[in-house]
Parts: sequence; structure tokens; C-alpha cells
Amino acid sequence: MSFGGREDELWEAMKPSFKPRLVSDPNLKYARHLVNGSGPFASRSLATSRTQGDARATLARVVRRAPEVLVKVTGRKKGAKHLAAHLDYIGRHGDIPLETRDGEQIATKEEAHRIADEWSDPLYWRQGTTVSAVAMVFSMPAGTDPETVKQSVREAAEKMIGDNHDYLMSLHTDTPRPHVHLTVQAEGVDRKRFDPRREDLFRFREAFAEALRSRGIEAEATPRYTRGQGRAGTSMALTQLRARIRSGASSQPTEADLRQAREAMQVALGRAEQPVFVSKTRARWQDTMRRYEAAAERLGRSPEHDDRDLARDVRQFLQERASIETIPDRMLREAEARVREAQERTRSDPAQDRSVPRGTPPPPTRRR
Repeated sequence: MSFGGREDELWEAMKPSFKPRLVSDPNLKYARHLVNGSGPFASRSLATSRTQGDARATLARVVRRAPEVLVKVTGRKKGAKHLAAHLDYIGRHGDIPLETRDGEQIATKEEAHRIADEWSDPLYWRQGTTVSAVAMVFSMPAGTDPETVKQSVREAAEKMIGDNHDYLMSLHTDTPRPHVHLTVQAEGVDRKRFDPRREDLFRFREAFAEALRSRGIEAEATPRYTRGQGRAGTSMALTQLRARIRSGASSQPTEADLRQAREAMQVALGRAEQPVFVSKTRARWQDTMRRYEAAAERLGRSPEHDDRDLARDVRQFLQERASIETIPDRMLREAEARVREAQERTRSDPAQDRSVPRGTPPPPTRRR
């Protein structure tokens, strides 16, 4: 069904907006839109007809918990040696074939190293160390057909990268989540550099999800706040370090976790306030909930049975996510629990030193 005047409002709650980055003369782009009838001069009826179906379908996938695609930049490889080491890693030292943009398989380390040299040689004239390639990873939850994931990544790469940049891809199935490593040559045929930013990565996510849906796999690309989740805010390096800690390979806590624990303890003791982004996150989720509730109200009045079913699912989704929890919220909850435990120990042991602030961790023991 159509949401009428609320179409744009609902769409903004499910898809992010980005500030435009001017990378060329804006007057030329304006003139091109004016001549071609695109951009701000595009037919509004075509844009509206496209988003009316998209908004309802996207809302249904969000509230029915369709798997979210993951696309990340895992690194930028500088120089032939750095790139060759990366290709060895994603090719598992020759055990997993690398596929080129044209579908040709690179099965030996020697061929991969030759490509690394070819991608890096044209950059010799640039001053300093220059990025030869950008490494990306595309991932889906466990249970997704790996071959479908690979074909969907190829389609997304053809759509987003085209023929201007060469690239290699490798499918990995050694983890529960099937994922594809995509390594893109930084220097394009037209000398433009491949340097994806937040908006570009989101477009990659959308293209990946659309390719999966065209192959019968439900998938969506929406921001975390759309689903009532706090922002991740975690780099790949920090994620890998925390994984090593959980697996027992390392017992040293990360500096980021220690800092968050100290800040949460200060908030729990009433000596500091929660970060500003926490309150902004809650306000944003309240606004998103308001838009979802308006959509559910409109769907509930529809004569179509499918629309009324979707309205029920939207309300159930909002009931299960009455509030949003950020990382500082979770750390604060744990800090408050430690403060309560310290207070209970103080009440049960009157001889404890009252001059020590409640909830203060004990001093480290010194070895002589």
C-alpha cells in the first residue's frame, strides 16, 4: 500500500542520509543534471513509484528480522610486498583459488605475486608509500549458501566498481559465516582512486543485499539504529583482539575496554555523566519508533490482509524493543552491579575502611 505523504518520513527512518562530498566542479554536475533530466530535475513520479514499494518491503524485512549483510574495509595494502602477503592470506597460500574480475582463477602464489607487482608498479611516480589495493569483506550469517554469496558479491562489484578497477575475490567457508574477500586495485584506468567511504560502503551493502534477494535469499541493508540497536563503533582490529580474549588466546584486556569500564564506574558513582551520543541515540530511536507506529496505524486500516499482518509484526517488533541499549549503557549496568556488591560487603563487614569510596576496585598487589 502507499503511505502517501508519510512515505519520505518512513523511508528516512530506515535508510541513512549522507552529506554530499564535492569532488569536482559542482556547476558541471548541475548542468549535466539539467540537460539529462536527472538528479534534482528527475521526474518525481518515477522516484515516488520506486520508493512506495521499496518502503513497505524494507519495513517488512526489518521487523521480520531479515539477515543484515555485512560489508567492511579490512585494510589498505601499500606496495607490492604488502599486497602480495594479503593475497597469500586470502588465498590460503594457494589452497583457495582467487578469481579475477573476468572469472579467471589464480591458483598459484606466483601468479598472485605477479598481480601484486602489476598493481603496484604504476604508482612508482607517487611520492611516499601509496595504497596499491583496498581489501574488503562481504559476509552473511551462518546457513547461507556460500556459492550464492560469492555470485552476489560479484554482481555487487560489477555494479559498484565496473570496469575502471581490476579486482580479485576469494570465497572462505572456514568460519560459520560464509564470506568473500574482495581486493580492489586502487588505481583506476582513468587514474581515479578507489577509496570507499561511509556512503560508498552503504551503497555496496545495498547492492549486495539486492543481489542476494534476486537469488531468493532474504537480506537487508539498514543502519543499526533502524533495528533498535546501539552503534557498534568497533574497528576490525579491536574486534579481532576481543575475539582472542574470549577464546583464551590472550588474557590482556584491551585499553578501550578498560577505559570504558573506568568511565562507567565514574558514572555509577555519580561523578560523571553518560556520553552525549547515548542520549542522542535514545532520542533517535524514539523518533524512529514514532514513525514505525504511524506506519503500523496506516497499515492496520488497510483492507489488505497482508498489510494488517505487517502492522501486527511492526507492533510486535516495537514491543520487543521498547528501549535501545548502547555499549556505555551495558557498561554502566555492570558498574552499578559492582557498586551494589561493594555496598553489600560494606554493610556485612563494618570493619571495612569507610574512607575508601564505595565501588572502588582494590589496589593492585605489588611484588618485591
